[in-house]
Amino acid sequence: MLRLIGSLSFLWLLMVISTMAQSPPVLDIGGESLRSGVEYLADPAVADVAGSLTLVARNGSCPFYVGQESARSGRIGIPVIFTPRNPQETIITESTEVTVTFSGVSTCVGNTAWTIGGEDPQTRRRFVVTGAEPSYFQINSRRLGGSYTFRGCPQCVDEPDCDRPTCGTAGILIQNGTRFLVLDGPEFTFMFVRVN
Repeated sequence: MLRLIGSLSFLWLLMVISTMAQSPPVLDIGGESLRSGVEYLADPAVADVAGSLTLVARNGSCPFYVGQESARSGRIGIPVIFTPRNPQETIITESTEVTVTFSGVSTCVGNTAWTIGGEDPQTRRRFVVTGAEPSYFQINSRRLGGSYTFRGCPQCVDEPDCDRPTCGTAGILIQNGTRFLVLDGPEFTFMFVRVN
């Protein structure tokens, strides 16, 4: 009997340690956990800076860059859907690797999943774009009123440093009045609004 109690106590202790080791869930502005497959707007955590994330054009290109709606446009952005790398997970937790996909349709590209482009020689930043193999992102808490940052890690195939991709925290770069989501600069914080 003592052996059974000891075994049960040990299992209970392992469960407690396992639960404590898990990352906390990412929360929307209503205090609910973000869920896989649900649509959310990614809004700036600082009010009146700009609008939600959306697809934008650069230098006359098709709008396949990830950027922000202008605060004055009156338009809301395009909802995003988070998909964990582990398909068994349904709750999005901090530091979990997820793909991020716009739920809308683009006239320029068939795939609206976010990916990390190569370094731009002019800005020395990597733009977040759509239309290619998705990259993995993590959502990390800034502990400031429910604000979060995106951290992106590019996919790499047949590259010398493929086991150590260069990850970076996402921020905003303004060019000719357009706000682009980029890596390798100052971080920018977001909050999430459930759409449905």
